[in-house]
Amino acid sequence: MRNHSPAPDGMVLIAEIGAASGIKGEVRIKLYSNDPAALTAYGDLQDAAGTSYRVTRSRPVKAVFVCALQGINDRSSAEALTRTQLYIHRDRLPEPDSDEFYHIDLIGLDVRQADGDTLGTVLAMHDFGAGDILEIATPDDDSLMIPFSLAAVPVVDVAGGFVQLADLPGLLDDVDPDDHGPDDPDKEL
Repeated sequence: MRNHSPAPDGMVLIAEIGAASGIKGEVRIKLYSNDPAALTAYGDLQDAAGTSYRVTRSRPVKAVFVCALQGINDRSSAEALTRTQLYIHRDRLPEPDSDEFYHIDLIGLDVRQADGDTLGTVLAMHDFGAGDILEIATPDDDSLMIPFSLAAVPVVDVAGGFVQLADLPGLLDDVDPDDHGPDDPDKEL
């Protein structure tokens, strides 16, 4: 799975342009929202350089949308946009309910352990296909990956500026370098 570039300040990644579709400039767009209306509901989409794109037409095709973009009228122009990430301004999104939040709002929050000690800060959110993962930057420049589930992260307090991890066995345990895996021929039985 491809990692996404960090979003420009104040922007939220909402979609990514894939391959060209046909010869009239249409493109395949992967939408990172559960709402298909997000392609047009928030106004023009922008790339990281600030170039605006207006979706004039779209239709669902399998897991993507085939879209016409204003000003993109031929296959060569569409191909030049492959892998372009599309953003909207965070302030265009509706405010989430009190028990909901946007992933972008978690970036930079303190990460607390169950005992209240600060472990680091939220660096990024990832989804490699098996669910959301919280990436944590620690003060010693390490990076930890924690499953972003209610069991592992029971407290998310955006207003308070922190998330809190559960006290789960193995969640933060250090790996013992002398610990042999199940397929290790040197493992004593």
